[in-house]
Amino acid sequence: MRKRKLGSVGTFVTTLGLGTLTWGRDTSPEDATKQLDLFMDANGSVIDSSPYFGGGEAEHVLGELLRTHVDRESLHIISRAGLGPEGVDATRSSLERSVTSTLSTLGTEWIDTLVLAAPDQSTDYEETADALASLASRGLIHGVGLGNCPGWYAGIMSTLLAERGVRLSALHVEYNLLQRGIERELVPFARHTGAGVIAWSSLGRGVLAGRYRHSIPPDSRAASPHFASFVEPYLGDKSRQVVEAIATAADGLGVDIATVSLAWVLSRPQVSVALIGPRTSGQLSAILTDLNEDIPEAVLEALTDVTSQSWGYPERF
Repeated sequence: MRKRKLGSVGTFVTTLGLGTLTWGRDTSPEDATKQLDLFMDANGSVIDSSPYFGGGEAEHVLGELLRTHVDRESLHIISRAGLGPEGVDATRSSLERSVTSTLSTLGTEWIDTLVLAAPDQSTDYEETADALASLASRGLIHGVGLGNCPGWYAGIMSTLLAERGVRLSALHVEYNLLQRGIERELVPFARHTGAGVIAWSSLGRGVLAGRYRHSIPPDSRAASPHFASFVEPYLGDKSRQVVEAIATAADGLGVDIATVSLAWVLSRPQVSVALIGPRTSGQLSAILTDLNEDIPEAVLEALTDVTSQSWGYPERF
């Protein structure tokens, strides 16, 4: 697995990151351990976590592994803050509580990249920036990312953080061949500021791994009560056309559909990390075994053109 810098100011990280969305609920602690072993054996280091994953259990599973199974310094851990019982909450007290709780749960002294989960327009932006800068100055977080935000919000927060001596290191956003909306504002913004893009759901919620080409497997996310609505938007005719185009390319190259999908994301400007969230160690093993970032550029450009036509995104930027 290759490494890239997380933006222009961050540390070097592996191009593939392991998501823990299902840990502790759909993925047992035993299988989570197998996933982590497989990932680290492939030289992976980026772990995407959240106090909200797995019904609140994912970070407990990860924390136990950090205490008993793996060297903390070998991992780059991403976590989130900014959500409270009533929804989005980026107040100073909320961010402090969230980070303190995550550090305790994980049994670590720092979070490598803390992502502000979503914009909070009801809280003064300077209060949010003050809180993040304070966490950084105390060494509790080593980098700040913004999640799921529009360009105007990224611009405001980046400026406020810079005034406090903190450079924005990452934009944590959905990006894949079925979701290219960040190309309109956020990719140019990332290029201007030097922030790296951490692409979550780089396999299109599992759809771009080819798992739903012919049916919905009974043990898949699309069939589960808590993920069905998450996957459903990507199961329409337009998505199917894109998946079949990827499948044609994969067949011609003799690789898996997921391999081509990931290679496309990793070929895009400003992308530092592509996140995957396999439910099982078997799914992860298949992805890692076939991982190949050297898909011919002509193939990747053809897929860019296909999705530009299907979704109206810019072909070049």
